Amino acid sequence: MISESEKVYEGKIISVYRDKVMLPDGRITLWDRVEHPGAVGVVPLLENNSVIMVRQYRNAVDDELLEIPAGKLDWSEPPEECALRELIEEICMRPKELIKLAEFYNSPGYSDERFFLYLARQLEPEEGESDADEFLKIETHPIGKLMEMISSGELRDAKSIIGIALTWLVLEDSA
Repeated sequence: MISESEKVYEGKIISVYRDKVMLPDGRITLWDRVEHPGAVGVVPLLENNSVIMVRQYRNAVDDELLEIPAGKLDWSEPPEECALRELIEEICMRPKELIKLAEFYNSPGYSDERFFLYLARQLEPEEGESDADEFLKIETHPIGKLMEMISSGELRDAKSIIGIALTWLVLEDSA
């Protein structure tokens, strides 16, 4: 249980707090906590069971990663609206069908970021524009190939791994 909290950093995307926390045995300890508005990820599935992915540079890992389209929620933005916005901005597509796959905490040991994951189907082209600091390469891969890339360690982004695996299960259930 948090007994005191001090904001030690406020950035563009996150705030960091130093909390005094009472442990179950009554001891007090200090923990750092990251506050984040949350995010969404979308698996854009084509009729041939291929997935539209984006490859982009990620500063935190100093590498380009293959990922599903995703983005940060604006404070109090409904996740479904963010999902639609991100699809239009990143891959210039709008789905007729948006299915919620999961909702989870990315790293609850230090962050309150809640992640919303969707499956998008019946995609139609729509004019969009990426954020000025995003340089995306769009790739399309069959979902079976993406499952192999997960197993081989080639696909390393957690939200994408979860989204692809859950989409695979949806497809298995509907077969």
